[in-house]
This record gives sequence, C-alpha cells and structure tokens, in this order.
Amino acid sequence: MSHSEGGFCMKHKIPEEVIREIFQRRLRRRDLNGEVYNKLKKMILSGKFKKGERLIQEELAHSFDVSRTVVLNAFDQLEKDKLIVRKYKEGAFVSFKP
Repeated sequence: MSHSEGGFCMKHKIPEEVIREIFQRRLRRRDLNGEVYNKLKKMILSGKFKKGERLIQEELAHSFDVSRTVVLNAFDQLEKDKLIVRKYKEGAFVSFKP
C-alpha cells in the first residue's frame, strides 16, 4: 500500500497549532468545575438560594449546561466550605444564611 492509498506517513502528523487548540479546550473544560462552584457560591452568599433550600443536581446541571459530575464536584467544595449540607437519600441543602 502506498502513502497515497491511506497508509500512515509522518509527513501527515498533526500540526502544532491543532494540538495547542485541543489542549486549550481540555483546560477550559476542566475549569468548568471552578466556574460552577463559583457561580453556586455567589448565589448562596447573595441569598438567591435560601437556607434550607434543596439544590437539585440535575436541574443545576441542565441550567449551567454541564454534566452532573461537574455539579457534584462543586457540591464537594461547597460542602467543605460549609455552605451546603448533604443528607443521605435526600439531597444537598443550603446551610448558609447571608
């Protein structure tokens, strides 16, 4: 099989600018955890979410257009910050009152 028939050739390696673009996207994707955490933290501290209010993971993921995992990661940090509490089989609740 010759190179022109679809064989692999080092001359056709991925251009450096394409690799950089892909790498930047991955970094931005990872930053979603921090962005969602910061947005939720601001909403709690400003009183938009009231003390005792249940935070529904699926609804938040949909409204922020992120995966539920990103919201869970934000919940982990918010819980460490003592802004929310999680109750087994009940969900996450705001524990901070501005």
